[in-house]
Amino acid sequence: MDELEEKIERLASMISESKRIVAFTGAGVSTESNIPDFRSSKGVYESIQKEYKQPAERLLSHSYFEAHPEIFFDYLRRFLVFPDALPNDAHKSLAALERIGKLSCVVTQNIDGLHTKAGNKNVCELHGSLYRNYCIKCGEKYDLDFVLSAKDIPRCKKCGGIVRPDVVLYEELLDEDVMEKAANEIINADMLLIMGTSLAVYPAAGFIRYFRGENIVIINRDATPYDGSAKLLIKAKAGETMRAVMNKCKIEF
Repeated sequence: MDELEEKIERLASMISESKRIVAFTGAGVSTESNIPDFRSSKGVYESIQKEYKQPAERLLSHSYFEAHPEIFFDYLRRFLVFPDALPNDAHKSLAALERIGKLSCVVTQNIDGLHTKAGNKNVCELHGSLYRNYCIKCGEKYDLDFVLSAKDIPRCKKCGGIVRPDVVLYEELLDEDVMEKAANEIINADMLLIMGTSLAVYPAAGFIRYFRGENIVIINRDATPYDGSAKLLIKAKAGETMRAVMNKCKIEF
């Protein structure tokens, strides 16, 4: 048995013994669904720099959205939305763990909606979701199809205001209710299963400090600042790893 197999066995055992798992996920969970991450050579930030000749922190900021909504929505439609993407084995395994009562919540930095598509009911979306959109003037709600079908800047049918995605842009604060819920879920967990995140984006990454237990598991291909705090560290793809773990646990997903 090689080192990876031993770690998969160990994680399967930890899951079997746990009663209240919280998963904390980032962009690396969705790369196996063919959604690019943010900071790799082919990621979201690189595409912004190459196509629009400016840093992502500017184009995806609140002030830039207000000043240049037409460019913001051009980028969103071309590079940020993947409506045909399907949940991979990482998403499906977390949904299965919730169904059998092992997992209490998914706390995610992702805005792609794949945890919900996979079947998870209790999801704290720290950075919001592209699938929820609203008018900035009257608050009327719209789905993603409405935004994608607009020729240029999506406008509210009721008042003509700009319809924007319910996501947290640079210069904006995380939703207080979502933050409070995520913190409480992590505080009450007996395992924190961290997958597909560099743990470098704050304030979201700081949520793992709320965990009071010992069983921190990190599944990520690259190193993170919290590797030394992990009881179990697996440097591999999240979907492939969780498929093997679920097979060991004999849990259908």
